[in-house]
Amino acid sequence: MTQTVMVLKLTIKYYENHAENVYILGILRGWSTTTVQRQYLMAQFPRCRKRYRVNIPTWGKMRTYLDCIPCFLDQALRAGRIATEDEAKIKRLLDEVGMALKDIPLECSPPEAGILIYGAIREITGVFDPYLDIKIENTDTALSLYPDLKKKVRESDDPLLTAIRIAIAGNVIDFGANDNFDVEREVEDALQRDFAVFDYERFKERLDLADEILYLGDNAGEAVFDKILIEELGKPTTYVVREIPVINDATREDALRAGLDEVATIISSGTKAPGTVLKTCSTKFVEIYENSEMVISKGQGNYEALSEENHALFFLLKAKCRVIAGDLGVEEGDIVLKGAAVEK
Repeated sequence: MTQTVMVLKLTIKYYENHAENVYILGILRGWSTTTVQRQYLMAQFPRCRKRYRVNIPTWGKMRTYLDCIPCFLDQALRAGRIATEDEAKIKRLLDEVGMALKDIPLECSPPEAGILIYGAIREITGVFDPYLDIKIENTDTALSLYPDLKKKVRESDDPLLTAIRIAIAGNVIDFGANDNFDVEREVEDALQRDFAVFDYERFKERLDLADEILYLGDNAGEAVFDKILIEELGKPTTYVVREIPVINDATREDALRAGLDEVATIISSGTKAPGTVLKTCSTKFVEIYENSEMVISKGQGNYEALSEENHALFFLLKAKCRVIAGDLGVEEGDIVLKGAAVEK
């Protein structure tokens, strides 16, 4: 019963204001396999007793692989050490995350598991944004590179493509996948490296047709590189951030620090996941997403959440782990510009 209560309580604590969200009922349904668990769930969500048994809709996303599980624990350890020096708390965090992972089905996408992991980090360490100082430092570093990067774009034969390459280079600033990176080296690499997937012509065709762009941001610091691309798109753009801090993903405050308000309208997706998991997003955002003419999706977390979506999506990322690389059919370290369902 202890593990059951821990899993459900953590989830309920962070979603108590969204009790009518059918996704929450779905993920709890996936975890609640015993009568005791179901009784506990019903007690917490009395308004949803009937809705609990509805069929949960299928959304286009990447599944969790077995190789993701040690990565989840590594992320918990890394964030725990940033948040506190108390080894007892860190040990408790790893214990709780390890027990909770047992009940997360492989059908969930990795960002869905991230909701639980980073909820546990906040709950146990008492630190709401463990990566705050690191995010500020990354953003300041990226801003210091901004003038030189803009010059590279202006002087290139194809400014739009160069801006895309620079935006992808910024995707290396990802503490979920790796905490050891050199941004300047990544920029030079991205400017020279061949794309493993290169749907650039389709990207340009869709850009010409679209009146507005929906741009799904990923990490803080990386947002500065996104700004450079948005400036080259030449279309009104809405930049989407996370609702609350998770890993080093960009929130509204991080986007403002990067100057995104100068080139785009900033909105929250409403999710607490490290990826745009539509089932956890606000109704308002989902409506904007569904009505969008072109979506630019940055990073691995957004790819994991939206990889099978039937929408006019373009994924811009660097494949930083073998699971993502395998799902994309590329090599680890490759850069990707992948279009999906652009006939919409």
